[in-house]
Amino acid sequence: MLTEILGVVVMFVATLLLAYPLGKYISNVYAGKKTFLDVVFAPLERLFFRVSGIDDQKEMSWQANLYAMLTINAVWFVLCFVVLVMQGVLPLNPDKNPSMSADLAFNTAISFVVNCNLQHYSGESGLSYFGQMMLMFLQFVSAGTGMAVCAMLFKAMLQKGKNELGNFYSFFLKSCTRVLLPLSFIVAVILLFNGSPMTWAGKENLITLQGDTVQVSQGPVAGFVAIKHIGTNGGGFFGANSAHPLENPNYFTNIVQMIAQMIVPFAMIFALGFYLNRKRLAWNIFAVMSIGFWLLVLPTLYTEMQGSPTIARTGIMQNVGAMEGKEVRFGVMASAYWSIATTVISTGSVNSMHDSAMPISGAMQMLAMMTNCFYGGCGVGILNYYVFIILAVFISGLMVGRTPEFLGKKVEAKEVKIAALVAILHPLFILAGTALATYFASQNTEMGVWYGGKATGWLNNPNYHGFSEMLYEYTSASANNGSGFEGLGDNNLFWNITTGIILLLSRFLPIIAPIAIAGALAQKKYIPESAGTLQTDNATFGTMVFVVIFIIAALSFFPALALGPFAEYFSTI
Repeated sequence: MLTEILGVVVMFVATLLLAYPLGKYISNVYAGKKTFLDVVFAPLERLFFRVSGIDDQKEMSWQANLYAMLTINAVWFVLCFVVLVMQGVLPLNPDKNPSMSADLAFNTAISFVVNCNLQHYSGESGLSYFGQMMLMFLQFVSAGTGMAVCAMLFKAMLQKGKNELGNFYSFFLKSCTRVLLPLSFIVAVILLFNGSPMTWAGKENLITLQGDTVQVSQGPVAGFVAIKHIGTNGGGFFGANSAHPLENPNYFTNIVQMIAQMIVPFAMIFALGFYLNRKRLAWNIFAVMSIGFWLLVLPTLYTEMQGSPTIARTGIMQNVGAMEGKEVRFGVMASAYWSIATTVISTGSVNSMHDSAMPISGAMQMLAMMTNCFYGGCGVGILNYYVFIILAVFISGLMVGRTPEFLGKKVEAKEVKIAALVAILHPLFILAGTALATYFASQNTEMGVWYGGKATGWLNNPNYHGFSEMLYEYTSASANNGSGFEGLGDNNLFWNITTGIILLLSRFLPIIAPIAIAGALAQKKYIPESAGTLQTDNATFGTMVFVVIFIIAALSFFPALALGPFAEYFSTI
């Protein structure tokens, strides 16, 4: 057990040590300063902009930047949808996998465009290599989109009376070329040398130890898995995701993938500090996020190490913890740690079966996505946290009788209303979707084209755990996470359409709103800090932000959690 605990500590500390200098590098990239990769990528970027006719030096308003972001994402969605519904007749399909149905292609295309990667299919049987490469492309550009928008937020925080938030196209391309591509290349090479395949060949016939001939799927796995984690995407090349031995061969690759999915979210926090020259603010944000993270990790580690009370009552020893649904090569602690990291960061990849986790662990996994602001995905984690900063500044100002200010700008009714709306939308999407699914499941009626059978066919566990499965699915969709309690039968018209709609709304509304707030603040007159200015980089304000996050999560989600994982927990004891 001591070795497993040490492994968890090493993963976190190593990520932090690597993320700090990466944050400085990212800050230099967005600030237009010289970096060591200029000699490689600067000529390529200039060629791209020359061919496309885009003026990357043109300063754009927040409205123009968001219009560019939404337009290009719409193009990617259409392109991906067409590829998925036609992949059966397109090249690079050695295993002759069929085309996707329209509703599944709709859900998949949206999911990868919005950086969620919710998968209602199994990769080795549901996609051709051409389809996998299309999704791999989206894993780059969706992560680059989030990072570019975050760079716009950095720019807005520096502006004093101007409505100029940089250039989305420039921030986007640099995010992909200067950050995501080099890091993905390093991770892909490590995976390649540890046994992950990188080939265009189809299934290979192998003879097992007992003499059976089986077909083993392969493909360009190493490159796909690298960007799935560096870009906090999480979509698996295989249905088992990072529990599959070709995606995640051993404990060392498990550490590499764990660091890979956390490093950019960590680095973006420090990039903010370097970009604004407010390192204390960055450390304050990181401290609050880390406290929230470990408050979710520790109960998960403890409950998984205790094992299942139900199995314990049979007299079976569980010296290594609750091993159902977990890989022996990783162990309980690394699997439990991964389950919270992947839900906090919105990666959504799994190295164990979350559906098999203990009830308290499942509750912590869902709560990580419900708060949706501790580290978060590439760039968007900062955006989500920014909303709570605005709310905390407003509430703190009222409490001490001062005009709410953040970084020298007055926070007024307009900004607070937008922030409050975004904070409310997240629980609305989750709880409304879960209520709708629960209603249909409880009616036990024929649903026609919506399902083609009885809604109870969704659930292999129609009790407390069945409710948790539905709650988890909509939580994952709203948090743009992508992981799931895989006991749920979700590849049908109802789940593909409803989660697809939530995926769209929960990706772009929380992006538009913080940029609208930042854009409005950027145009306001700068007020120099004085003795009466509310400090936003000390422990007191950090505590205030944490309390606001906790109150919103507690009031919104604990009743639903009480009906699912908490009820299941008490039923086991």
